[in-house]
Order: sequence, then C-alpha cells, then structure tokens
Amino acid sequence: MNGCRVVVTGMGVVSPLGVGVERNWRCLCEGRSGVRHIRHFEVSDLSSRIAGLVPEFDPEQFVDKKEVRKTDPFIQYAMACGQLALQDSGLNVTRDNAHRVGVLIGSGMGGLQSLEMGLRTLSEKGPDRVSPFFIPMIIGNLAGGRVAIQVGAKGPNLCFATACSAGTHSLGHALRLIRHGYADAVLAGGSEACVTRLAMTGFCAMRALSRRNDEPEAASRPFEKDRDGFVIGEGAGVLVMEELGFALRRGARIHGEIIGYGENADAYHIAAPSPEGEGAAACMEAALKDAGLDPSQVDYINAHGTSTPYNDLVETLAIKKVFGTHASRLPVSSSKSMTGHLLGASGAVEAIYTILSLREGILPPTINYQTPDPACDLDYVPNQARRQAASIALSNSFGFGGTNGTLVFRRYDG
Repeated sequence: MNGCRVVVTGMGVVSPLGVGVERNWRCLCEGRSGVRHIRHFEVSDLSSRIAGLVPEFDPEQFVDKKEVRKTDPFIQYAMACGQLALQDSGLNVTRDNAHRVGVLIGSGMGGLQSLEMGLRTLSEKGPDRVSPFFIPMIIGNLAGGRVAIQVGAKGPNLCFATACSAGTHSLGHALRLIRHGYADAVLAGGSEACVTRLAMTGFCAMRALSRRNDEPEAASRPFEKDRDGFVIGEGAGVLVMEELGFALRRGARIHGEIIGYGENADAYHIAAPSPEGEGAAACMEAALKDAGLDPSQVDYINAHGTSTPYNDLVETLAIKKVFGTHASRLPVSSSKSMTGHLLGASGAVEAIYTILSLREGILPPTINYQTPDPACDLDYVPNQARRQAASIALSNSFGFGGTNGTLVFRRYDG
C-alpha cells in the first residue's frame, strides 16, 4: 500500500464563520469576519478583548443531552465535525471495517474551559464537588476518543498536541497511515475551545494578541503594514480521508486529494520562528518532495498568516526562498483574517478551505488589507475573493516550540 493515493471524501467544520462547510465557504467568499467582542467573561482589564467565537452552536444537535455536561466544548466541536464529515462522506463504519478506520484529532490546549471551571469549583466548594468527569473533559485525546466511540472507529487513535500545527500534523500522519496500509480511512483534524480568561491573560502577557478592540472585525490583518498581533479563535475541522481505491469501490464523492506532507522543527525559540524562515522553507520543501512536485507547479498557498509582525514577515521570506521567481506570481492568502487563529484547529479548518478553493476555482481573500507592508510584497489576494482555477495548493501551519507542518493538495478531476 506504500505510495497509494489518498483522497478526501468528507468534511465538517465549526468555526467563527458558523457551523457547516456551506456556511463557512459562503462567508469566506464574501470576506466576512467572525471576530467580535468577548462578552461571556470579564475582559475589561485585558489588553485584548476580542476573539473569533463560534456563533449559534447547539451541542445537543450533535451530543446526547446527558453527555453535554460531561464534555468540554473542544470535544463537542470535534464530535460535531466528526458527524458532519462522516455524513458528507457517506462512509458507514461497520463491524467488518471498524478496525480499518482511524481517528486522529489534535488539540493545542485541550479542555481549558473545563480546567478553569474545575479549579474554581475546587477553590470555592472543595474537592467533593469536582466532577468525576473532570479528567476526561480536559485531556487532549478525548476529542478523538469521543469521536471514535460515537462512530465506532476501532483503528489507530492518536492526538497531536503540537500547538498551532496540531491539525496539520493530524492530517499528515493520517496520510501516512493510509499510504502504508495501517488504515483504509481516517477521520482527521483538530479542535480548540480556549477563548477563556486564563488563556487570554496568558497571550496578553506575551503581547501576542491584537489590541484593535474598537473594531474587532478589522483586527486580524495578515501581511498588512499595521498588523499588531493575532486574534485568538475557536472551532474545529474534521476530514474523512480514504485510500482512493477504497473510496471508489463504495462510490464515494471525492472533494480533493492530499498528495504531500512535510514536518520539521525550527529548534530555535519557544515562540518565534527561525530567522529568514529557514524552518518554514525546509518544511515546504519537504512537502513538495513528498508530493513529487517542482515549486513552479504550485498554484496557491493558504498561508499560516497569523497577523503578527514577525511571523508574517518570516513566512513571506520562506515562500520567496522556496519558490524563487515563481513567488511573485503565486497567490497567497490567509483565512485567519476572517476566522482569527484557531490554534490547534487551524490547520484542519484551513485544509478544508484549501480543498474548497481547488474544487470551486475561487481563492479566498486576505481581508483588512489596506496598507501594504514593503517587507511583505507577495500577492495576498487582498480584500476580495478571486475566481481563479488552481490545481495544486499548499497549506502551512507553524506552531510554538518551532513545530512546522505543510500539506499539499491536488484538485481531483476523476
């Protein structure tokens, strides 16, 4: 099975743009922002008071009513996306194939909301009042564990906790599991629900977040001259990935193909990327080599594009390093301008957006792009979606600790 083709047959997404692929894609193409003021906890004493928040999410549509109180929102988001992706794929997990269906769902922070709630309960009411479900609500692998229980998938079940690269690493390792014959299908993705007072306080202490509190929808502005930090967000994305022959035999509809994956480490700093983009460049080069492609064959990049001064500059330098003269002709956009940064979920959600871009022939914009930065001088698809056919696309994710991941996608033409 080594070297077999791997395709995407199902997609589920929950993001600040809403629930479901159709709604997300419509908002992306229209350039809508899902960033808004935080109102569900106190933020008046914080330097950043905005976030990408999931609107109108009812967990009882996806989780048994009795289980809602036993699951953190990051688990609920993953369960919702797992159901949506499986329904989209038409894959039936049965007794005969369950051991060949895996689940890989990463999370950078895990059940932070439940962790904070548990600490308050312990402090205010004592140990006897802490929920017996406290531990299963906070540990990162319970998103994938709950999804596997929900759908009956008994194959490999793993959780990557690699910060902002967790979703991308999950998809990359699902690709390898299928290529090497350890699974026929994998539900892969990432989930995050860490818009909490503690997380906001920590990121504010790092001076990592945007302080553009008066205009939240304009706060995330990747590659733009006046960017002042990222906007934290929440959500999840899950993709059903299958070996091509397995998908074709059951008559599956195919959204796109994953053809390459690269991963590495900067080994430089706990938060900052390596200078001049050496690590990011090497990661993209590894993904292209895995896909058997020349850089000139790439038509589009869904950038990591966080809206922080240093990260956007370094990613731009890395793209120039890898693509040379082709970089000036290569459209690059950041959907984080609309969703904010979904941390461990971002790579999976952006993989879905990238597949849709190839399938629909529309490149989503980088919104809030008003004043160009002379140091960031690529084509960032400013402000409006662009109708443009593309066959090959990259999606980048670069995380704290210098952990990097790049995926390569190809439009599937049957």
